[in-house]
Amino acid sequence: MIVAVDGMGGDHAPREIVHGAVEAAAMITGRIILVGDLAQMEPYLPKRLPANLDLHHASEVIAMHESPTEGIRKKRDSSLVVAAELVKQGRASSLVSAGNTGAASAASLLSWRQVAGVHRPAIGSVFPSHHGGFVLLDAGASPDVDPEHLVEFAIMGRRYAQKVMDRPHPKVHLLNIGEEPGKGNAFAKQAYKLLSAHSWFAGNIEGKDMFRTECDVIVCDAFVGNIVLKTSEGVGEFIIDTIRAQIPVNPFLRAFFYPMKRVMAPLRRKLDYAETGGSPLLGLNGLCVIGHGRSNAKAIRNAIRIAHRATENRLVESIRESFQASEPAP
Repeated sequence: MIVAVDGMGGDHAPREIVHGAVEAAAMITGRIILVGDLAQMEPYLPKRLPANLDLHHASEVIAMHESPTEGIRKKRDSSLVVAAELVKQGRASSLVSAGNTGAASAASLLSWRQVAGVHRPAIGSVFPSHHGGFVLLDAGASPDVDPEHLVEFAIMGRRYAQKVMDRPHPKVHLLNIGEEPGKGNAFAKQAYKLLSAHSWFAGNIEGKDMFRTECDVIVCDAFVGNIVLKTSEGVGEFIIDTIRAQIPVNPFLRAFFYPMKRVMAPLRRKLDYAETGGSPLLGLNGLCVIGHGRSNAKAIRNAIRIAHRATENRLVESIRESFQASEPAP
């Protein structure tokens, strides 16, 4: 189990990426290959590298603002492309990157190709809830899909919930504007019909119920999913920032802040993107965990742990076996 890490991807690379990789090396049993410009990464490396951390030089970087296809085509020695190639060659089992999301998705797709039977890859993002969280997909990979593709997303999401989230019998909900079967546009109605052919389908779910209803997997197209992801992220930050802003000017809050700090800590952890680490790109013959562009060391550490756990539990193989068994509805 070897995780290739894009050491130059992200707003705070290479400093936070290197620190996160070093921290993760002490927490996992597998190996880590840190890929990037050695001269730029060296100042942030410890004098003695962990025994399970290797370095692999790559001279170029695909910037956050670059066109994904142009970056991949022109920068063959970029840290992202080289890391993806290590997985393709079998020298690594998974990839972690906090760099250009489009480039990470494109490099993974071009290098590894889709699992037979999967027509669209999907990004699965884990959200907190009152019942241990759920995975929503697609959160950004495939905005233009057909209703049939949501069945594929559901199958991949169920495998992720089983292998990484410890849900033995995960149920799938369809994100919609109402709970009733007849709700939604033509796309949603057809997706509901196709999903209903499976015993694990639990019906529609509204956005307001996602965080308080017991659910494991929620499916939608990437256009909707990415809006949900970023809106939720913004609301979480708004809550935390509002509390912080009130403490210096409100004597009442200031008096109760320190006693309440311990009570508020679990909420803060739930709203912290770094706790999740990253989102897996599912449906390919390899695993890519995509981190937030502003990932800190904690986020990178947790993204590596997710990649390691998914590999340890044979997530990619499990998805492949699902489609080989003709699990999708006819």
